[in-house]
Amino acid sequence: MHLESGTIELYLVIVPTATTTRRAGDRLRGLLPVSGTVTQISPIAGRMLRIRIEGDEVSRLDCAPGQHVRVRVADILDPRSLPRPRDILRTYSVWRYDGGIELCVLDHDTGGPGAQWARGLRVGQPVIFARPEGSFVLREGPYHLFAGEETAAVAFGAMLRALPPGAPACGVIEVDEPADRLPLDRQLDWQYRHGRSAAASRTLLEAVTRLQLPEQPGTAYLAGEARTIQLLRQHLLTGRGWPRQAIRTKPFWAPGRRGLD
Repeated sequence: MHLESGTIELYLVIVPTATTTRRAGDRLRGLLPVSGTVTQISPIAGRMLRIRIEGDEVSRLDCAPGQHVRVRVADILDPRSLPRPRDILRTYSVWRYDGGIELCVLDHDTGGPGAQWARGLRVGQPVIFARPEGSFVLREGPYHLFAGEETAAVAFGAMLRALPPGAPACGVIEVDEPADRLPLDRQLDWQYRHGRSAAASRTLLEAVTRLQLPEQPGTAYLAGEARTIQLLRQHLLTGRGWPRQAIRTKPFWAPGRRGLD
């Protein structure tokens, strides 16, 4: 307190506590990238590579099944990256986390930045990525419904693996050919496009419509192409009377839109 000319001035001093200091440190660490080393690269499906990354920083991560990471797939100092800065990062769902982290990268026919990065990757190379994030994770429910295509299958694999043994689960995954199926811990229905577009997929919608579900709503996880997710969500809302809060969605891509998670 300071007295001057009959006035009183008060000074407020904030002393950080151990809790606020710890929270600030946690937020700061969450913004820092993680560095690891590639220890394994192997095919997991016809057009998909499984990439395992390990290291001291990787072993200390927190990762919930269904979350994703943003991987640096191009050198930010390379002049060729300057005209297209959005191509520096690509988002991948985590296939497995057990102290090491495993990602599955789809080799697109168009050969985008992520596919090119994965093709050139070798065991022993460093990888820089952001910490796992995202709210597309398991929720409580009487049963669990999964629907999506290749880009959703990786997150679904981690989520299905994490379900308690007695938790009912069902769903549909659409891929181009049988060779594109991922090994999952639960039995789901697989549908095949055989070269047709995955955008606004009627094949996936019709397969979900045919599912014999209980009258009581469960918890739905819809992921993949944005327009297909809209169709599936609308079916559950209007066709089956599910409440909005029972449906979790995650659009990974849309035709002509780069950088959509």
